[in-house]
Amino acid sequence: MFKTAIALSALLTLCACNATTTAPDKQAESDQPAALVPPTSASQLTASELDRVLAGDWRSSENRARDVYRHPSQTLQFFGVQPYMTVVEIAPGAGWYSEVLAPLLMDNGHYIAAVQVSTKGADAIKAKFAADPAHYGKASVVTFDPSAPAFGPAGSADRVLTFRNVHNWVKANTAAAMFRGFFAVLKPGGVLGVVDHRAAEGATLAKVMDSGYLPVDSVIKLATDAGFRLEAQSEINANPRDTKDYPKGVWTLPPTYQLGDQDHAKYQAIGESDRMTLRFVKPAATP
Repeated sequence: MFKTAIALSALLTLCACNATTTAPDKQAESDQPAALVPPTSASQLTASELDRVLAGDWRSSENRARDVYRHPSQTLQFFGVQPYMTVVEIAPGAGWYSEVLAPLLMDNGHYIAAVQVSTKGADAIKAKFAADPAHYGKASVVTFDPSAPAFGPAGSADRVLTFRNVHNWVKANTAAAMFRGFFAVLKPGGVLGVVDHRAAEGATLAKVMDSGYLPVDSVIKLATDAGFRLEAQSEINANPRDTKDYPKGVWTLPPTYQLGDQDHAKYQAIGESDRMTLRFVKPAATP
């Protein structure tokens, strides 16, 4: 009995000592910053890489200001873009998305800007890439004829993306050929991502042709006629403030402001256009 009491007393003393000696260590641990948790999935890795690229100092301040309207991170993730892919961007214009995609894909993927022949865009985008090889050194530029477009070897691209261009091809009557070209360059299972100005519900193509807006079902038909399957639609780039009834069509809104100073504050408050965001897939080859 006496030995048991001694043992119990010693155990209590040991516990008390441990309590007093370990508490400061725990307090010290709580003062340390939390350990960084590495990405556990491809989607997390892509999101992390996109955050890094979107914060890059090579992006102009004007382009960064438009992130709030264009939602580049959410949009590219919706299209399933990952850093190891071959991505063809059709008609990149001044290179707004090039500033994001080319650096994102530089180390492990391939960014290709497809520009229409006989336009200033080809020279401008080449000059942009040549001026900053650290971020665009591995990007490529290809030219295409919109009446019979080819964007690279058949089945060579993981993603084909185009932003606010389909309305131009519809008006030029080259949209059907363009979508067939997208289908040809994509791998089976590859994705076509389309963003464009969305017409009011119930509007006909003939009615809105000159406004820059397009009915969603018209775009879907162009894609499905070319062989694509509509996989998903997103409201990432929706803008419910856009009434779609302006004197100069979609170009009344920012960033174009075709009316100049007239009602500038009004259109600035509306923001950029309401946009459809559509993801199509090229069906896998039949065995």
